[in-house]
Amino acid sequence: MRQAAQARGNQRIPAGRRKAGHRRSALPFVPGEYTGRDPQGVGKLFTRFVSERGWNSPVAVGSVISRWEELVGADVSAHCTPESFSDTTVQVRCDSTAWATQLRLLRSSLISRFDAELGPGVVTKIEVIGPAAPNWRKGLRSVKGRGPRDTYG
Repeated sequence: MRQAAQARGNQRIPAGRRKAGHRRSALPFVPGEYTGRDPQGVGKLFTRFVSERGWNSPVAVGSVISRWEELVGADVSAHCTPESFSDTTVQVRCDSTAWATQLRLLRSSLISRFDAELGPGVVTKIEVIGPAAPNWRKGLRSVKGRGPRDTYG
């Protein structure tokens, strides 16, 4: 914390040098620079807090998941939902194979949209997962074989 304060230009005054009842002297005023005493908006403070601690990429990950509908649009978000985000890859599950194909076709335009909205390099790959296939195994034991043969007909 001391190093971060020194990097911002704050000067440390040892406790023994202050006298009782003495007020601290104000730092020189620089227009447009935060001095620590003026009221600030929560968004501006949060942005500064995140950037000082180097948390930009974890916050961006949360932005992809929470702002999914805004980033991809209402039509796509109604049929495709993000499941996980690891490194720079988003795993998306679609509710039908048609929407999985559609999302694969939209992959490059969505990545460029993520770059514009969240910053470059936050999302570099979209991994599309189709709908889960039904499981035909019933009971505790099952026999290996071809599976359900003439189930539908």
